[in-house]
Amino acid sequence: MPLHVIYERALRLVTVKVLIKKMMMQILPKSIGNLIDSFEKLPGIGPKSASRLTFYLLHVPQDMLDAFGQAVINLKKNTVYCSNCFNVGESDPCVICSDPGREEDVVCVVENPINILNLEKTGKFRGLYHVLHGVIDPLNNIGPDELKITELLARTRKGKIKELIIATNPNMEGEATAMYIKREIINQKENNPVIRRIDITRLANGLPIGADLEYADEITLSKAIEGRRVF
Repeated sequence: MPLHVIYERALRLVTVKVLIKKMMMQILPKSIGNLIDSFEKLPGIGPKSASRLTFYLLHVPQDMLDAFGQAVINLKKNTVYCSNCFNVGESDPCVICSDPGREEDVVCVVENPINILNLEKTGKFRGLYHVLHGVIDPLNNIGPDELKITELLARTRKGKIKELIIATNPNMEGEATAMYIKREIINQKENNPVIRRIDITRLANGLPIGADLEYADEITLSKAIEGRRVF
């Protein structure tokens, strides 16, 4: 099928969808239509999910709806970014950075605040964190300057950190971000004796618990072999 025919059919399909949406918005009350549009702007929420959520809220008690709305209003009003690790909290510094029982010489670098919750659930890490608030992603015009990498490098120059655990996701963007941070720290080591003693580590990758070798892909198996340990 010629490319221009595929393009015309795709354009026609998009036009039909837009017209259907406009027609539905004319039928629905404006308040419902506005809420559906608002839900659609959230990540992972499509038109059907947005409609279901909207009509669900339409049938909940008013006091529950008021509480939900107030929670959304207070989401940013009652939260601040920690000036040390850039985690989200109710105070600055956050509860983790304020905890005297934490190991200040071990810092785990994560992409987003939600990653801290995942690591804290394990109960195995007692160090501090540093939140980048994203990863290097050239396709979406996100470079190192848009992340909290400069602030991370400033923390390494204070001389308190002995180990830096880079816990970005093991995908293309996460690996690129990890490599960039490693390169920047190595460049600083040449001129700063304080940074020379910092060990840079990466979270281990490999087979999950309960997995079968038969169904593992080559990349997962290679990472598992590289990250093997004494048993």
